[in-house]
Amino acid sequence: MKKILVFIFLFNIGFSSISCLSAQDSYWVFFTDKEDVVFDPYEYFDTKAIERRIKNDVPINHPTDWPLNETYVNTVSSIVDSISGHTRWFNALAVLASEEQIEQLRNLYFVKQIESMDYYSVLASKKGCDRTFEYYNQRRRQLDILGRKDFEDGGFNGKGIRIAIFDGGFPGVNTSPAFEQIRNSNRLIDTWDFTKNKDFVFYSISHGTEVMSNIGGLIIRGNDTAQYGLATGAEFLLAKTEIKREPYSEEKNWLMAVEWADKNGADIINSSLGYTKDRYFRSDMDGQKSLVTRAGNMAARKGILVVNAAGNDGENIWNIIGAPADADSVLTVGGIDPSNDCHISFSSYGPTADGRMKPNVCAFGSTIVANPDGYEINVQGTSFASPLIAGFAACALQANPNMKTMELFLLIEQSGHLYPYYDYAHGYGIPQAKYIITKQKGNVQKTFEAEFNGNMGNENLMIKILNFTTPSIGESSLMYIKYIKIDGTIGSYQIIQVSQKKFAMRLYDTIEDDNMIKVVIFYDGYIQEINL
Repeated sequence: MKKILVFIFLFNIGFSSISCLSAQDSYWVFFTDKEDVVFDPYEYFDTKAIERRIKNDVPINHPTDWPLNETYVNTVSSIVDSISGHTRWFNALAVLASEEQIEQLRNLYFVKQIESMDYYSVLASKKGCDRTFEYYNQRRRQLDILGRKDFEDGGFNGKGIRIAIFDGGFPGVNTSPAFEQIRNSNRLIDTWDFTKNKDFVFYSISHGTEVMSNIGGLIIRGNDTAQYGLATGAEFLLAKTEIKREPYSEEKNWLMAVEWADKNGADIINSSLGYTKDRYFRSDMDGQKSLVTRAGNMAARKGILVVNAAGNDGENIWNIIGAPADADSVLTVGGIDPSNDCHISFSSYGPTADGRMKPNVCAFGSTIVANPDGYEINVQGTSFASPLIAGFAACALQANPNMKTMELFLLIEQSGHLYPYYDYAHGYGIPQAKYIITKQKGNVQKTFEAEFNGNMGNENLMIKILNFTTPSIGESSLMYIKYIKIDGTIGSYQIIQVSQKKFAMRLYDTIEDDNMIKVVIFYDGYIQEINL
């Protein structure tokens, strides 16, 4: 038995400091109502947005979609320095103003509340690339592990599914051979740069280009086909919301982009960014505090599946997921290491501050992408695990066209290779295309027997592997073990590589909390629970 990684989860380890600024000049101004506004949903929404709402039983004429009251907007505009954005869903204006101007706004009868805007985002990518493995095998495996062949055999490539990508730039998407099939078939539906208020997005950092390639990138050179994502037949909306690599950017761009994506008929949103220590305490990651988190949940209520990277804070003091990955209805994606199919060290952990499981699923956190010139490079970060799952989700939706968004959300979780086992590093594991298509995982066979013996303080967990065969070189036989606390949360969890038929684990080396009441073990599809 070789122990390959151990996770001890201590939720109360430290808090991140919040940066303090001497003055704030960016604010959200929330209005009390939308009186006297006019709204025609059939004029405002793309046809696909109407169809999506009808399928998901979402009203096509809802007050959250109505425009802001023009009188309120004009009055605020006459007082503040400038208006930098707005949100229909939350009935608010983003303004630049002095403290004196803000005090004037507080006295207006239609102003509900004012919040300072000190929100920053970070793209969930890692600097530097590991180029030590062979690209071809890695590129195929990042898709094969999700069930590429099952989708391919079923004819599912995301055709007819519209995916919005929020990122920092898309240079080369308008020229690279990786997206030629998308351009030639007019599947690049719309673009918008929320940082400069224009429609040209094919510049700046290449992060968005690389992310897009992990959703639907495909290069055909003669008899050679290089596929980087599963949804090669999908349609795309591209929103530039960030300013530069590893930047800080106001969340208003994300809020405006999600409403734009809704209006333009997005079925799925991929967001490879997060809001963490520069604004929040770890205790704020409760699914309610952040405005982008609430917007992620709102998007789900409007029938959009939001797929978000877990983040890359697994090795630092922040450690856990950020916003909007903490949203209950956002499909949060963790990263695994291609070398062992286990949690990759930098991928952020769950749970949320209020104890909910995150991430939901996982995919490779080190991937092969196409750069703006169409050349293959290896990149790292949950930024690239997320689009792999977004492409997976597009194929899953194509395979289940009448399925509502949250039904699809649950189906993707259930397709995880660990389901119903989960932990705070892998969620339910790696989604599987075969289950998406068949809704069946086959008969579960008993693969091991475990029993608890020994005295308190000297406990052993005895495990016997049934039908044991010695793993071949390079073959992985992983056993997942977690320890449940009295409140139902996971206290600690670990993964071991099984290399022998019988072995014992000394529990007192693993359990550091007297509140542990149960151990749950998963191996090769079979789960056993033992009360401590």
